[in-house]
Parts: sequence; C-alpha cells; structure tokens
Amino acid sequence: MALDPADFTKCCKSSGFLMVVKCRKENSALKECLTAYYNDPAFYEECKMEYLKEREEFRKTGIPTKKRLQKLPTSM
Repeated sequence: MALDPADFTKCCKSSGFLMVVKCRKENSALKECLTAYYNDPAFYEECKMEYLKEREEFRKTGIPTKKRLQKLPTSM
C-alpha cells in the first residue's frame, strides 16, 4: 500500500525533532509523489497556463494576484 503524502505531515507533527530519523519512509513517499507531478507534461502545461493567465492579468491591472484575491473586511 502506498503512503499518502499527508502522512509525512502527520509524522513530522508527532515526531518533533526526531522527524529526520522517524519519517524517512513518509519522506520518500512524498518525494515520489512530487516527482510524478514534476514529470507529468499535462500538469506542467496546466501550471504554465495558470501562470500566463496571472501574468496577463497583472499586466492589465498592475495588481499582483495575491493582493487582488485578499478579502476586504466585512465589518468596521
């Protein structure tokens, strides 16, 4: 059974400073998962299109995506 990458987070939280030793198996599973995404051409294209869309919007507005998406306070 393959490990879920979220298992790495759980292991680290429960192990504290010993995570380096105790979470090797979970870390390997996380690396395998990330490597699969990095090598996936469809995922690369999806990320590229998202980046180009955000860049185009920034060039139109001059406002970075992060600031544009921040919510305004609902009460004063």
